Amino acid sequence: MTEQAVELTKGVRRPSGRDAKRAARAARAGSSIPYITRKIPYYEVLNEDGLSLIEHNADTILEEIGIEFREDPEALSVLKAGGCEVQGERVHFPRGFCRQLIKANAPSEFTQHARNPARSVLIGGKNTVFAPAYGSPFIRNLDEGRRYARIEDFRNFVKLAYSATSLHHSGGTICEPVDLPVNKRHLDMVYSHIKYSDKAFMGSVTHPDRAADSVEMAKILFGKDFMDPLTGRPKTVLINLINVNSPMTYDATMLGALKVYARANQACIVTPFILAGAMSPVTVAGTATQTLAEALAGMAFIQMLNPGAPMVLGSFASSISMQSGAPTFGTPEPALVLYAMAALARRLNVPFRSGGSLCASKIADAQAAYESANTLLPTCLAGVNFVLHTAGWLEGGLSMGYEKFVMDADQAGMMHTLLAGIDLSENGQALSAIRDVGPGKHFLGCDHTQANFESAFYRSPLADNNSYEQWEADGASDMNVRANHNWKKQLAEYVEPPLDPGIDEALLAFMKQRKDAVPDSMV
Repeated sequence: MTEQAVELTKGVRRPSGRDAKRAARAARAGSSIPYITRKIPYYEVLNEDGLSLIEHNADTILEEIGIEFREDPEALSVLKAGGCEVQGERVHFPRGFCRQLIKANAPSEFTQHARNPARSVLIGGKNTVFAPAYGSPFIRNLDEGRRYARIEDFRNFVKLAYSATSLHHSGGTICEPVDLPVNKRHLDMVYSHIKYSDKAFMGSVTHPDRAADSVEMAKILFGKDFMDPLTGRPKTVLINLINVNSPMTYDATMLGALKVYARANQACIVTPFILAGAMSPVTVAGTATQTLAEALAGMAFIQMLNPGAPMVLGSFASSISMQSGAPTFGTPEPALVLYAMAALARRLNVPFRSGGSLCASKIADAQAAYESANTLLPTCLAGVNFVLHTAGWLEGGLSMGYEKFVMDADQAGMMHTLLAGIDLSENGQALSAIRDVGPGKHFLGCDHTQANFESAFYRSPLADNNSYEQWEADGASDMNVRANHNWKKQLAEYVEPPLDPGIDEALLAFMKQRKDAVPDSMV
């Protein structure tokens, strides 16, 4: 641990016997499965007529208005050769063209391989994968408040995501390490995911060269296993976030990264990033229509580049305050967009990304809690397959919170239980317990209760459910203080997953060669 990390962990209350038992119980109750397979129905907000109407209107956008593909002549050439009408940088798609191309070629689900095969994730179908928040330039914790993120913070969050049994994925740019040059920091971020976790992770998208570096590092990591001998294609070992520059525009940066990953058979999450009222209409139907049209254009382009390439239909839609223009989160309208888009993705038969634990609050307070819950619950009910921003999001994504991270991971653990549905096995029916106890008695000591004691209910590692007197005797700490102790304890107890020394040496050599090739730049 660094001196800073040692300093932050000073004063951590050593766990009492009761604390240790509670932590052990929580660990056992927590899921160690690589991803969730839902066993509850989807929550639907639109019928067939409503979904068909949005699809029809999205095709109208694609056909009549078009999508701009800026500063990328190659993309325009590919689209024209594929059957689109290109006018300058504006591309018009024949009605139904994108849907037909996608449904004919795109996989309905795919495996993203992790360096530990037991942690590979199946994305699509009835599966849900939880990944951390993404892209924050600041971090926040109780000890220091808000400050710019550093590479040490990035490593810390990778370790926390690795340690969290409720999170299935290491994520991508968990925070922006601003202490490193922009043109080189992607190397350290990808390396941190490889070194400090054995879960699946995301590549860099801020420049085509950085995407190519991510692919090369993945090749070094997987070696001969990078290629699938059955298909002759590279295995999908990276997933990557391609944001549409809404409204209705793809820029050269995102297109460049998309082309690198699609041609390498690595998965792209094509996501319109929309603040409704500014980047889309103020209505739910209008926002869903524009989101679908923008995503269809990018996904069709991927299939033109590499038919069969894995990809995910993404939706990030929130609203703005019509008084101030500031982004808002956890409100009803974005939840309705999420429900609609999840259903539209299922009709297209492709995996879907959205949701998370979003909030506008600057700190991990009551506002953060209810806004995050109002995003995460629709995420799970709707059937999102890849959940970015599951843990840590604060301040509209500007800050990554240490305390918020472990609070959100706790909530994600609860969603494991919700999505597992109701156990209707003989044990779940519990008739033996009801017969044994009979009328007028209690179930605390019966054999069925004792047999199911450890796993009967989800047990939060953070919530305090003791008596007032016990809470007071334990220090009368609130949730933030308990979360502060929790993340420090996790980092103090973190054990690095083993990495082959030869692979580690090759990665470091590649990074040095790439860093030496260009001068530092903060652009």
